[in-house]
Amino acid sequence: MIKRFFSLNSFTPLETERLLLCLPELEDYPQWVELRAASQTFLKPYEPTWGETELARFSFRHRVKKARADASADKAYAFLIFEKGENPRLVGGLNLSNIRRRVAQAVTLGYWVGADQINKGIMTEAVARVLPFIFDELGLHRAEAACLVHNHRSMRVLEKNGFMREGQAEGYLKIDGKWQDHVLFGLTKERYQKA
Repeated sequence: MIKRFFSLNSFTPLETERLLLCLPELEDYPQWVELRAASQTFLKPYEPTWGETELARFSFRHRVKKARADASADKAYAFLIFEKGENPRLVGGLNLSNIRRRVAQAVTLGYWVGADQINKGIMTEAVARVLPFIFDELGLHRAEAACLVHNHRSMRVLEKNGFMREGQAEGYLKIDGKWQDHVLFGLTKERYQKA
């Protein structure tokens, strides 16, 4: 059973000791464009090819509108991750996409962090916080993720949070302009609750 604790106009951020996970707002654009632009070289090998308008304000406006509509319809949840402080600072993003209800009750997890934020435990902490949202708030049974076969940092994030390797998929996603193999991970509610 989904606990509806937000509407299109309000959302209770998910919090950790040092982070806030929030749905994007139009006011986040300056920080978002600065972080994404500064991290483009770092992120490029791990993401789909960026379009010419990737960093444009109108593209971000569309992202915000889509994130709100998807969350309201329980299709997907796109979070921006902020480091707490007097002026919270954007450090990355986390997406829950491809929510399947009915017999699957599953979601796909994806994330990114700014180039200046790697190896600080930020994503491990953010994923740990989103798991109760997935299993308790959304009432889903399974979380899935995929990592490029050479992305060992991302694999460690998942393993630290209880995900298990389930196999390898050939040509799984088109990343950086080419179809690439990925290691598949999964976490069930039962395994999460035992941890």
